[in-house]
Amino acid sequence: MSFFKNRTVIGVICIVLSLLICFAVTPLFNQSISQKTEIVRVTKPIKIGEAITKDMVQTVEVGGYNLPEDVVRQMDTVIGKFASADLAPGDYIIASKIADAPAAENAYLYNLTGEKQAISVSVKSFAAGLSGKLISGDIVSIVAPDYKKQGVTVIPPELQYVEVIAVTADTGYDANQQNIKSNSSTEQEDVDEKELPATVTLLVTPEQSKILAELEADGTLHVSLVYRGSKENAAKFTEVQDSVLSQLYPEETESQESEDQSQPETPVEPPVESGAE
Repeated sequence: MSFFKNRTVIGVICIVLSLLICFAVTPLFNQSISQKTEIVRVTKPIKIGEAITKDMVQTVEVGGYNLPEDVVRQMDTVIGKFASADLAPGDYIIASKIADAPAAENAYLYNLTGEKQAISVSVKSFAAGLSGKLISGDIVSIVAPDYKKQGVTVIPPELQYVEVIAVTADTGYDANQQNIKSNSSTEQEDVDEKELPATVTLLVTPEQSKILAELEADGTLHVSLVYRGSKENAAKFTEVQDSVLSQLYPEETESQESEDQSQPETPVEPPVESGAE
């Protein structure tokens, strides 16, 4: 104890410790901070579900200290992947923000094959959109009041069985795929968190999309639920609708071929020689 009571000894110990910190610990700390590494950084805004292309990102050299462990360091890791969150220019890309497939709320847009297309129509009122009960996969009929200004309410034959592929709120997010707060304690809180639909996105042919666009412009459109269930049974309804469309809008080539086949050949009469009796 008398040893530590000596002020000179204590002073020497403090000096040794300070020198150790200055010339040993601090350089090692500075070296770890100044160590550089390459990472992938965003150069253009990327929306959730969007495919990442080469012009959207770049490789930059930054300090390696305190970087997330899952930060992406190679361009090949992100090119061709899909953003699972909105990314802004300057953001680092971490593994949790990219996915091999598009985000669930946009996946249906990447399944289009070119034969059919997606079109959204506005839900003008709570009742017009089935009181917010529509979900992806539903088969619906489109009811058109005062169709083509004829004073009658009809279900156009082109829109008798149409598949719903999304129901979207006015925030731009799919209303039937919104995550309700997991810590909600009552059913009323769950209802408060649910967003009401603003648009319904349908899977249609070009001919159907034209009619829907006209109904959207007129502001007269109601959605009537026909079927909700398995994909196999839903496909039976869309097959019936496709059959009706093929009859209403036959392809020009098929129409021309059928016309050629239906017309009998006219026999050619031999020319009559002049002066013949």
